[in-house]
Amino acid sequence: MSKHLYQSGLIGNCAYIAHIEKSTNISWLCLPRFDSDFIFGGMLDREKGGVFTVLPDQETYESEQEYLENTNILKTKITYGQNAYEVTDFAPRFSNFDRYYKPLMLIRKVERLSGSPKIKITCQPVAERGEIKLRPSFGSNHIRYMGIDQEVRLTTNASINYIQEEKAFMLQRPIYLVFTYGRPLEAPVESTSERFLQSTTQYWREWVKSTSIINFHQAFVVRSALVLKIHQYEDTGAIIAASTTSLPESPGSTRNWDYRYCWIRDSYYTLNAFNHIGHFEELEKYFEYIQNLATVVNGRYQPLYSITGASLLTEEIADLAGYQGNKPVRFGNQAYTHIQNDLYGQVLVSLLPLYADKRFIESEKSHSAPLIHNLLAKIEETMHEKDAGLWEFRNLQQEHCYTFLFHWAGSCAAIKISDRLQDEAMKEKAVFLRDEAIKKIESCYIPDMKAYSQAIGTRNMDASTLQLITMGYFGRDIERANNHLKMLEKDLLARDYLFYRYKHMDDFGIPETTFLICAFWYIEALACVNRIDEAVEGFETLIKYCNHLKLFSEDVDQKTGSQWGNFPQAYSHVGLMNAAFRIGKKLDMPNFL
Repeated sequence: MSKHLYQSGLIGNCAYIAHIEKSTNISWLCLPRFDSDFIFGGMLDREKGGVFTVLPDQETYESEQEYLENTNILKTKITYGQNAYEVTDFAPRFSNFDRYYKPLMLIRKVERLSGSPKIKITCQPVAERGEIKLRPSFGSNHIRYMGIDQEVRLTTNASINYIQEEKAFMLQRPIYLVFTYGRPLEAPVESTSERFLQSTTQYWREWVKSTSIINFHQAFVVRSALVLKIHQYEDTGAIIAASTTSLPESPGSTRNWDYRYCWIRDSYYTLNAFNHIGHFEELEKYFEYIQNLATVVNGRYQPLYSITGASLLTEEIADLAGYQGNKPVRFGNQAYTHIQNDLYGQVLVSLLPLYADKRFIESEKSHSAPLIHNLLAKIEETMHEKDAGLWEFRNLQQEHCYTFLFHWAGSCAAIKISDRLQDEAMKEKAVFLRDEAIKKIESCYIPDMKAYSQAIGTRNMDASTLQLITMGYFGRDIERANNHLKMLEKDLLARDYLFYRYKHMDDFGIPETTFLICAFWYIEALACVNRIDEAVEGFETLIKYCNHLKLFSEDVDQKTGSQWGNFPQAYSHVGLMNAAFRIGKKLDMPNFL
C-alpha cells in the first residue's frame, strides 16, 4: 500500500476555515460558520461538491505549497514547462476600529512567476449539500451566484466572461479573486486586496511574536499554534475539534464523524496548549462561551455543543459519495446525547489559570463562584456513575479511570480556586471529592499488572491512562509511573512510537489505526519518567507523519504511515505542542518571546 497524505492546506480568520488542495481547488468551505452547509465540498463528493480552481490550460503540471512564514496565508505554486504562477490564498484578519476585522471573504491573488502562463479559472459554488448548483448572474466586475438567501459573489479584476466560460487566458498582471458571502466587497479590488494581504500578514506575524515558545522544534510548534488559533470561533469563544466531517478513521471503517463542534474535553487540551505559550485571550473568550451554555434539566452539560452553544446536534446521513468513496457522510453528531462525566473536571482545570495567574484581576471572575460550585456538585453527582468515556463508546458504559482522573484534577483545581475566592465551603467540598476520586482511580489498579486499567472491573489497557502520568497523579513516585507506562507500552505501542487508543472490540470492531494524540501523550509520559532520550527520539519520529505543510491528521495507519481521520485535527496539534513543551522544560531549554 502507498502512503496516503492529505494534500491540502487550510486558511482561516476565526470566522471561517477553507481547505485548499495542491491543485488550487477549494475542496472544503462552510459558510457562514464552521458547522454550516458547504459552499465548496469536493472533499466529500467530486461531482456534487462544486469547484474553485485556478489551473493552467493543460492537464500536466507540478504543484508546490507552502505557508507564508509565520502566517495562515497559503501559497500554491503551479509550474508547467517554462511557465509558472502562484496563487496566494488568505482569509483577511487584522485589527480595525479596536476589534478584529474577520469578514466572510476569501481572497485569491494570482501572479505570474515566469514564462507566459495561461490560466483557467473555474468557480462553481453549491448549496443544500451539493443538491443545488448556484446560478451565475453577471455584474460589471463581479459574478453573483443565485440560489440561497445570502449573497454569494466573486468580485475580480479578471474577465468575468472568461471565468464564466472557463476559458484560458494569459496571466499578464496580478489577478485578484474576492469571494464573499453576505456583504460583498464594495471597494477597489486591487488596492484593497493588497492592503488586506499586508495587514493580515502583519497580524499573524505579530501574533506569533507574542507567543512564548520553547526552543524545541519551534517551527512545528508555531505551525500547530497557528492551526489551533483559527479553530476558535471568535464570535462566541467556542473551539472546534476539526473543521471537517466524515473523513474516515480508516478506509471502509464507517468511523466517519462530524467534528465541527465544540467538545468541552478537546477545548480543555487546546486551552492547555495556549496556556503553555502564554496566550490567554482564547481562554477568556472560552470562559464567556462556557457561561452561556445551556444545561439540561438537572444542570448537566453535554459532551459537545454547536459553536453558538446549541444543544441539539441531530446526526444525519447525507447522499454524498464520501471521501475516497468512504460512506456514510454524517452531519451532526450523536455523541451530544452521551453521558461523559470527565468534562466537569476539565472545565475546572481549564478555568484555573483565571484564578491562579495574578495577571487576571479579581473583578474578572468574582461573579463565577456559582459556576464552580455547580461543577463540583456535578462531580459529586456523577462520582459513582458509569459513562461512555472519552472514546465515546456508543454501546458500552463503564466506570472509566480517565473520568475519575478528571474528577481528581477538577477537584484539585477547585481547591486552588477556593483559596483565591476565600470560599471555605467550596474548599471543603473539593477536598472531599478529591479523596473520593483517588479511591475510584485506585479501584482501577490491577496488582499483577502493576498498572491501571481502562475501567473498574476490566483488564483492558487504555492510552487515556497515560494522563495519570502527565497530569501528575503519581506525584514524585517515578517507579509507580514507569510500571504503569511499561504495561501500556506492552499492550498498545505500535511501530515508530505510534500508539493505539485501545485494542479491544468496540461498537465498530477492533480499531485499525493508531491515534496520534495518544502517541504524543506517550512522548510526554516518557519525558515525565525521565526517559528523555526516548522522548526526544519519539517526538522526532512522530513529526514525520505530517503532510507537506506540517499539518497532522487524527489517525495514522502504523503499517503504511498513512493519514486518516478528520484533518487537521486540533487534538493532534495540541499533543505535539504539549509534548514539545514538556521535553523543552526537561531539557531546560529557554522560552523565546
